[in-house]
Amino acid sequence: MKHSLNSEEKNRLDRRIAEAEKRTGAQIVLAVIERSDSYSELPWKAFALGTSLAGLLVLAMNILLPLNSATKAVLLSIVMMLAAGAGLALLCVFNPDFARLFLPDHRSDVETKQYAKSLFLERELFATGKRRAVLIMISLFERRIVVLPDKGLASQLHKETADEIVQHMRMTLRSGQLALALEGGLQKLEELIAGDATSTPSGNELTNALIEEKGA
Repeated sequence: MKHSLNSEEKNRLDRRIAEAEKRTGAQIVLAVIERSDSYSELPWKAFALGTSLAGLLVLAMNILLPLNSATKAVLLSIVMMLAAGAGLALLCVFNPDFARLFLPDHRSDVETKQYAKSLFLERELFATGKRRAVLIMISLFERRIVVLPDKGLASQLHKETADEIVQHMRMTLRSGQLALALEGGLQKLEELIAGDATSTPSGNELTNALIEEKGA
């Protein structure tokens, strides 16, 4: 997956945000986060899997091809198990696709939503005059999208409509087209809330610049 946007893509998104804000009266913030949590337990899960698989292999070898020396058998078992565990742990650290195999869906869902809420508060998206701000955040490691509206948009961007935006973005994001996924989210957002009676533009209260963070 593409992990960053070039200046042309960022400028195009800035313009699209400005256009969408004029049509909807909302204050829109886009964010791309590298990962929403450190997930320090994932390498340990990989280590445990590696040692377990190596243990089974050692057991099979001792049954089929037993060594004459018990000391050699024990040393070989220890080396193989530790090497396998360390190898998978390192693979987990350096390969996000492999690491995600050890990350439960419910955990990634909780962490991305928690990070989005924290970002919403940290950037003071609640401080707009009509409370019509909305955060669209992509967390790359988890491959999750969060749509978080302020209370002025809560009746329009409830769970079902927010899920529509997420689903609209998801297929493009899976293909690695990060900029197009964000543009698709803006387009779907416009379709859902444009033309509302309360959507008179109130000026640009929040920056249109894309937020990019490494995360936890």
